Amino acid sequence: MKRIGFYLAHPAHYHLFKNVIHTLIQNGYNVFVVYNEKDVLHELIESSNFSNISYRVKTNKKVESKLALLVQFILKNLGAFRIFYKLKPDVVFGTPILISLIGRILPYKSIIVNEDDFDIVSKTANLGYPYADHILSPIVCRTTSFEEKAIKYKSYHELAYLHPKHFNANKANIEQYVDTSKPYFIIRFAKLFAHHDDGIQGINTSIAKQLIKILKPFGNIYITSERQLEKEFEEYRIAIKAKDMHDVMSFASLYIGDSQTMAAEAGVLGIPFIRFNDFVGRISYLDELENKYHLGFGIKTDDVAGLIDKVKELMSMDNRLEIFQERRNYMLSEKLNYADFLVWFIENYPNSVQVIRKNPDFQLKFL
Repeated sequence: MKRIGFYLAHPAHYHLFKNVIHTLIQNGYNVFVVYNEKDVLHELIESSNFSNISYRVKTNKKVESKLALLVQFILKNLGAFRIFYKLKPDVVFGTPILISLIGRILPYKSIIVNEDDFDIVSKTANLGYPYADHILSPIVCRTTSFEEKAIKYKSYHELAYLHPKHFNANKANIEQYVDTSKPYFIIRFAKLFAHHDDGIQGINTSIAKQLIKILKPFGNIYITSERQLEKEFEEYRIAIKAKDMHDVMSFASLYIGDSQTMAAEAGVLGIPFIRFNDFVGRISYLDELENKYHLGFGIKTDDVAGLIDKVKELMSMDNRLEIFQERRNYMLSEKLNYADFLVWFIENYPNSVQVIRKNPDFQLKFL
C-alpha cells in the first residue's frame, strides 16, 4: 500500500487537505503529515483527528527581512528532509516547492498542489517546478512553460473544505464571537510579507477609518488582523479561533480585506467580498470568481475612491445576500467537489494522471 505524505506550510493548507487526509485514513491508507510552525497551523493540527501522525518542522517564528526568509527556507528544507528520510514516503503532496527539491534526493514522487499563477510565484516556482513530477492547478491557472506537468481541474482549493458537502456553518460557534441579531461586516488586515508580496500595498489607517464610517450605520464591524492594530481600532478587534473562522465568515454581510485566501473563501460561501491590493487582475482564479461569477470585487490600491464607491453600492443593494447566494449556486454547478476529486486522484495515482489527460470530462463525475 502506498505511503502518502502531505506537507502543510500555511493554515490554508490544513483546510485544503483536512477532508482528504481524513478520508484516506478512513479508507485504510498509510498517511502522515509534515507541517511548519506558521501562525495557527499547530493549533489546527493539534485539534485535528490526525495529530498523532503529524510531524512539525521547527522554524523561526519571526521573519522580518528577506535574509530571514532565506534562512527560514533553508531550515525548512533541512527539517523536512530529516522527516521524509525517516518516514520514506512513496508520494508527497503539498504546495511548498521544497517537496520537489527533496524529492530529487529521496526516492518519492512529488505533486505540487497550487492555485497561484506561475508568474505570481515565479521566484520559487522556477526553483521547484522543474523537479516536481506533476503540478495540480485550477483550469484557469497559468502554468506557462510547465504546462506539460500540469494536471488541470475545474475547481478551487477553497472547495476542498467549503463545498456544501463538507461544510455547514455551526451557528453556536458564531454566537460566542458575534451578535447574530444584527448584520455584521468583517475587515481583514494581512501582513503581506510573503516572498510574492514584495511591493504590495493594502488597507491603511486612513482607508480603514473611511470603511468604518460607511459601514457602522448598517451593522457591527469586526476587524481581524495579522499585523499590529492601531489603538483606535481596538474596539473592533475580534479574536476568533482558527477552527471557527469559516463559521463566522459564512454569516457575515460583507468581507473586506487585503489578502487573497479569505476573499476567495468568502466568495465560495456566497458572501460578497472586496479585496483591496495590487494583486488585482493578476490572479486567475480570483479573477474568475470576480468577473465570471460576480461573487466579489478586486480593487487596486491606487483606486481608494473606487473602493469607497463599491462599499456604498453594496450597502444600497436590495436583497444583496440572496443575489450572492444565487451567484454561488451557479458557480457550484460548474465546479468540482475538490476534496472528493483529490481523494480519487491520490488513490489511483499514477494512473489517475492518464485518465484525466485522456478524458478531461471524467472530472464531471465530481460535480
